[in-house]
Amino acid sequence: MSRLTHERPAPRSGRTTLRLVETPPTRVDAPRIHSGARWAKHYRAMLRASDAAVITAAVFAGGAIGWRLDGPSLVGLPSPVAYATLSAVVALAWMAVLGAHQTRGTRVIGAGALEYKRVASATMLAFGMLAMAFLVLQTQATRGFFLLALPIGLLGLLVNRWLWRRWLIRQRDNGSYLSRAILVGDSADVEYVLGQIGRLACSPYDIVGVAADDGDFPTRRFGSRIVSTVSGLDHVADAVLEYQADTVIVAGRPRHRSDDYVRSLSWELERTGASLVLASRLTDVAGPRISFSPVEGLPLMHVELPQFEGRKHMLKRGLDIVASAFGLLVLLPAFGVIAALIKLDSPGPVFFRQERVGRNGRTFSMVKFRSMVATAEHDLAGLLDQNEGAGVLFKIRHDPRVTPLGRVLRKFSLDELPQLWNVLRGDMSIVGPRPPLPREVDAYERDVHRRLYIKPGLTGMWQVSGRSELSWDESVRLDLYYVENWSLTVDLMIIWRTIRVVLKPEGAY
Repeated sequence: MSRLTHERPAPRSGRTTLRLVETPPTRVDAPRIHSGARWAKHYRAMLRASDAAVITAAVFAGGAIGWRLDGPSLVGLPSPVAYATLSAVVALAWMAVLGAHQTRGTRVIGAGALEYKRVASATMLAFGMLAMAFLVLQTQATRGFFLLALPIGLLGLLVNRWLWRRWLIRQRDNGSYLSRAILVGDSADVEYVLGQIGRLACSPYDIVGVAADDGDFPTRRFGSRIVSTVSGLDHVADAVLEYQADTVIVAGRPRHRSDDYVRSLSWELERTGASLVLASRLTDVAGPRISFSPVEGLPLMHVELPQFEGRKHMLKRGLDIVASAFGLLVLLPAFGVIAALIKLDSPGPVFFRQERVGRNGRTFSMVKFRSMVATAEHDLAGLLDQNEGAGVLFKIRHDPRVTPLGRVLRKFSLDELPQLWNVLRGDMSIVGPRPPLPREVDAYERDVHRRLYIKPGLTGMWQVSGRSELSWDESVRLDLYYVENWSLTVDLMIIWRTIRVVLKPEGAY
């Protein structure tokens, strides 16, 4: 029968590939330490060690400063001994709360904002508990821990996790640190889930095969892998053992199986040690909006409706005001230099104003540095037949209206900096969907109007995910996902990714 085997990696690349061969089914070789179920344990150990190093450095630095600030005595012990003991207690408590908060759980590491949120909340919880303990014990000399260890340690932990995540992405690009998975279900459901996983920028799964009975699932290329049927629906556990899989992903209940198929499959998997994952067709809904509650043994999935008003949006507006005001103040000298260069580069005004559509369809005048000739709007009609943009967007890779300086401004998004004024005024937000033109909104299909439920942004998921290289459907999907699932943590991550994109621009023209 057809089966998947691993080719040994080339010595220099280390990449693992899959090829389809006609051989009798036999067990595959034992996976390397950096693949299969063992990668998570190895990765967690490295995270634990680096977290401990960051916390130890921050806490003992805080203790040293506290020694200088608070005097020679603490709880009746000589000062150096007392502060060393107290620092060790704080460090151990911090590490314990990080572990109890599952900040190194397999489900949170490697992608998304949840890992960073758990690290931050665990840190605040740890210091809250320590503050209460110090108050009960009447230990006053703790300023160094709260003034130095807390902020520096938290920042160090977040940077440490980000650096490890970049390393993990590189390893996964080379075929390591992946969970070996088998997809189970009917062909249509398997195709859908395979496509969704393939869209992930850093997929944690190495799909080694498909378990299906309908016989319609064709061989598919999944990145550098070839995926085909490796077993029927009644022999999934045997396939897990044969292919050394550590995850089984059920892509919907198979049509020709009873309602208790998933339960029976979970019992079969008990002898394999593999985890069972149920894929949902509930696409583009972020995890925080989904919760589960059992009712008489029936697991119910609750999906919170998106909120477009309230306290969270007030916090977003507060962040917009502070960030835009600070940005305008700091960038004022740069604005002067860019304005002078624009005047020297081509005749016309420094700023370009254009009507855009904001929240709830309200129009506003968006301001940018002029990057085109002064007659750009008049010249547009003669270029419509050269449009390379996606959907209702008008884009030309080599637009003749763009000035030489304008190409530089656009490449590094410097032409958009004056939009900080629109953010300060309340027309826009720092992060949000792309601000559309009225003619684009007139061409929207019904669902696309949901982009207008929140303010457009100076940057957003569209800008940090490929910009003009994205298809229209993909750009709409990203914007709608953001509209319904945004959070302040997501905003901060997009701002960080925007800085990286500006320094290494892609898809900007």
